[in-house]
Amino acid sequence: MRTNYTEIKTREALAEVMSRPTDVPLRRVAFHGVDLREQAERALAHQYRDCLFLACQMPHGLKRRLTDSLVFPNMGELFRFQTELYTAETLYEGYEQGRPETLARTFDARVYKHYLERGKQSTDIKETLARTLHDHSISNALHHFLDGYREEDIVGVMGGHGVSRKAASYAQVARVSKRLTERGKLMVSGGGPGAMEATHLGAWMAGRSEEELDEALAMLGEAPEFRDPEWLEMAFRVRERFPQTRYESLGIPTWLYGHEPATPLATRIAKYFDNSIREDGILTIAKGGIIFTPGAAGTLQEIFQDAVQNHYLSFGYASPMVFAGRRFWTEDVPVYPLILDLVRKGRYKNLILLISDQDDEIVEGIVRFTPASDNG
Repeated sequence: MRTNYTEIKTREALAEVMSRPTDVPLRRVAFHGVDLREQAERALAHQYRDCLFLACQMPHGLKRRLTDSLVFPNMGELFRFQTELYTAETLYEGYEQGRPETLARTFDARVYKHYLERGKQSTDIKETLARTLHDHSISNALHHFLDGYREEDIVGVMGGHGVSRKAASYAQVARVSKRLTERGKLMVSGGGPGAMEATHLGAWMAGRSEEELDEALAMLGEAPEFRDPEWLEMAFRVRERFPQTRYESLGIPTWLYGHEPATPLATRIAKYFDNSIREDGILTIAKGGIIFTPGAAGTLQEIFQDAVQNHYLSFGYASPMVFAGRRFWTEDVPVYPLILDLVRKGRYKNLILLISDQDDEIVEGIVRFTPASDNG
């Protein structure tokens, strides 16, 4: 049985692997974006078998010797093979608080501009290869990040991107997310505005009082819509007013919807070019359940996609499908009664369903779930 690759992403890890005896070939080592020129003499002394070199800098002469390995160079684009997930600091590098106009020069904005100029569905083979390699690196970094969590502790929130920061549903998502984070859940969303941002606000405010959450909501309410010039600025001000390093949350946005800014309240950001990978990824990793909040066509698509996964037990067991907003899901967009009817008729099986307006019921519907008891 073949072993997994040993991944080298830091100078310290590179120094360690380069210190190994040179008479034994290095096998199945994946070098991520490291500068092997810093260890040039040792790097040239080693032999390599079935190794990967991903956007690395190499000493002269090394590449010629890598006949049994694969080399993926830096593609020369603004974006490159990522060794870690993005953060607000890396995605919005170049942004100056108090100067909203500086958003245009951030890494995120420059990549989005490049994406539009080259075409959302580019036919340039180098461009599509560079995007594919980037997205692969994000998935790899995401996999390593999620290794730190039990799969049943990863909870998704789906809902509309246009939900105002002043809306009651926005505040509810924030409260629920705060409580679930405090109870050990990793909250995941599409990482954009609206209900998605509310997810990360709640996680960011975990461990603080309800009064402090209300203050943060009031601050964000000064720029309630994501098209407001101060939308991003107010999120950074909340981060500054209520600093935290204890709790994590994961946003998974896409440059396909680059006009919707990614919220800096997510502590980890897995931003993709390919929206299909992103959407499927959220539903795949949120094995602790998904909370569906009022939304439009995209949210409806996600509901039925999640129902299919649960019906077929695609990942070994079904997870809770929690609908927040009884009137919305039974009258405005009557998806819930439709799903119940399909369950009664046997069209869907294995679904774990809950609908509620109450924070307590929504939280407990997620917390009380365990794969063994619900599918055993």
